[in-house]
Amino acid sequence: MKIFKNLFWKQENTYNVGNIDLENLPVHIAIIMDGNGRWAKKRGLPRTAGHKAGVEALRDIIRTCSRLGIKYLSLYAFSTENWKRPQEEVNGLMQLLVLYLRKEVEELHENHVKINVIGDIQGLPENARQEVEAAVARTENNDGLVVNIALNYGGRAEIIQAVKEISRRAKRNELDIEAIDEEIFSKFLYTKGIPDPDLVIRPSGELRISNFLLWQIAYSEFWFSNIYWPDFTGKNLVEAIIDYQKRDRRYGGVK
Repeated sequence: MKIFKNLFWKQENTYNVGNIDLENLPVHIAIIMDGNGRWAKKRGLPRTAGHKAGVEALRDIIRTCSRLGIKYLSLYAFSTENWKRPQEEVNGLMQLLVLYLRKEVEELHENHVKINVIGDIQGLPENARQEVEAAVARTENNDGLVVNIALNYGGRAEIIQAVKEISRRAKRNELDIEAIDEEIFSKFLYTKGIPDPDLVIRPSGELRISNFLLWQIAYSEFWFSNIYWPDFTGKNLVEAIIDYQKRDRRYGGVK
């Protein structure tokens, strides 16, 4: 068993939470980044302050995953339902997205992180969409951690768009309906070519999926925490992984 110690790109840090087995890591971790608003409210701050603090947590988690050797990290950043929030908050989130990518993309690129986007980014404001596309293009040839950012994403919407595309192809006789199985269906999702999440993490004390990767998480392991996202650190991520490594994944079968 190999023991993980150095979690950062540019500084030494050791999380004393026990031994983590580097030979039994989840390939794909998905995180529902939740609790920014409540974190801010608890401190008498505007919700936008919580989102800014959440960016700092994100930096720590990406670095930790990269140093650990995690292959895929999916982050629920903005859902199709989040447009219902106050316009000021939505605008702030979009501006924060732009600023984050401009500030971080070069460091991510230098550390071989590949940025991928899942969701309908055509629905984003033009400046946000352009910044996202630029970050994806800048890192597209990297071979390190793949960070899937879910933007304007909804699990149900994803499934519906997949069904529509399958229907169109079947109507053009490009696809045999009887040949459709789970493998073929998965190829029409935003996550095509990406393995399903092994571990789904949700901080903030909420115990729901919130329309995130509904098809893909059929056999994922879940880990919940009462910690608000801005306070979620690499130490907490390591705790989640160690807990995951203690589980017996049977996929409906019996060992």
